[in-house]
This record gives sequence, structure tokens and C-alpha cells, in this order.
Amino acid sequence: MKTYEKMLKEAEKKISRDISKEGRLEIPPPNVIIQGNRTFITNFTDITNSIRRDPKHLAKFLFRELAKPGHVVGNRLVLQGKAMKNLVQNKIDAYIKEFVLCNECNRPDTNIVKEDRLIFLKCEACGAKQPLRRI
Repeated sequence: MKTYEKMLKEAEKKISRDISKEGRLEIPPPNVIIQGNRTFITNFTDITNSIRRDPKHLAKFLFRELAKPGHVVGNRLVLQGKAMKNLVQNKIDAYIKEFVLCNECNRPDTNIVKEDRLIFLKCEACGAKQPLRRI
């Protein structure tokens, strides 16, 4: 029969180190480059991949919130007009709070689900479902 200490050591070896991290959602800060009258976010796909969202959805949110037209080219976002890095970061944080994090358990394990004509944020961790506004 195994002792408690041996079983505990075996369990610690099997546990992934990623689970023990305090903040699992690590989003790279936006690399904002302003050239003339255009703003480029060069690591846009890295940001969307880390939050597991469609790049078109985040891009549409940023276009509306920053009141600037733009488009996605390759792995970067191009905005018409100048947008400072801290403003872009604040808008991405607002998107994450509204469209990524669960309101019940505050975890990023969510999906955007469309049912009939309504859009919901469904949490995979706790099962909560909350309505979202359209962008």
C-alpha cells in the first residue's frame, strides 16, 4: 500500500504546469506602428489566437470602438488614421471583458454561440450562458 506522500508526489508529476499558473489568459500586447495616417497592429492574429476568437469579430469591434475604418491584411490589422497604443490596448481589454471572460466564473474558456437570431457567450467551465450585444 502506498503512503499519502508517495501518492501526492505521483500526482504532482502528472499535473500540467500550465494549470498551476495564476493567470492562464496571456495576451500579447499589441505591436502598434503608426506610419503616416495609418496604424498597423502587426501581431493581430497572435492576439486573436490567444483569446480564441475570429479575427473578423475583433476587427469589427475595434473599427467601431475606435471610429476608424480598416481591414485585415495577412496577420496584421490596418486602421485608417492614427490610434495610440494605450487606446488600442484599452479597447482590446474591453473586448476581452465583454466577449471573452465569463461573467459568472471569470474564466476565458468561452465560445460565442448563435441560437436563432440571438448571440450568447457560453462558458465551457461553469456552463453559464449570457446574451451578447451585436457589434
